[in-house]
Amino acid sequence: MKKTFELEDLDCANCARKMQEAVEKIEGVNSCSVNFMTQKMILDADDAKFDLILKEAIKVMKKVEPDCTVVL
Repeated sequence: MKKTFELEDLDCANCARKMQEAVEKIEGVNSCSVNFMTQKMILDADDAKFDLILKEAIKVMKKVEPDCTVVL
């Protein structure tokens, strides 16, 4: 399943890259794209575990950029 989420308060392109790399390491993630310019994340992950993977993705993203919020 592939879904797009808006991001609020993503401060820099370097943080976006770090967030993307962290999310891609989560088991069940097929691909992830975090774009600083559009303030969006595209997450492609296992359908059966998508909600759990999304929760984990939000956790690892908060570690990189605590002020950034994923709009659900």
